[in-house]
Amino acid sequence: MSTRRIHSGGPWEERFGYCRAVVVDRQVWVSGCTAMDAGDAAAQTRAAFGVALDALVRAGGAPENVVRTRMYVVNPSDAEAVATTHGEIFAAHPPASSLVVVAALLEPGMLVEVELEAHLDADVGHVE
Repeated sequence: MSTRRIHSGGPWEERFGYCRAVVVDRQVWVSGCTAMDAGDAAAQTRAAFGVALDALVRAGGAPENVVRTRMYVVNPSDAEAVATTHGEIFAAHPPASSLVVVAALLEPGMLVEVELEAHLDADVGHVE
C-alpha cells in the first residue's frame, strides 16, 4: 500500500496538523476547502472546489474521478446557490453528494466548506 500526502502550503495545515489531500493507492481524500475572500456563497463554492480539484490534479486525478462530495453551509438560504454551483462543476460526472447546514465555520466570513473523495484510474502514476 502506497500513501502520499499533498500539501498546499495553506496557513493552517502545519499549525493544525493536516494536509490538503491524502492518496492511498488509487483513493484520494481531499480535506475541507474554503474561500472566504471569494465573495458570495456561489463564488466561495466555485473557489473552494477549485482548491480541492487542484489537489486532486496534483494527486493524478481529474474531476471525473470524484466519487463523493460534501458541502457544509452556514446559511440555509445559501443551499440553493451552493448546490447549483456544485451541479455546474460536476454536471458531466455527478458524484454522490451531501449538503449539510452547520452552525458555523472556523472564520465568520466562511459561508461554505467543501471536501471530496476520488478514485484514480488504474494507469495513474505519481504526480505532484
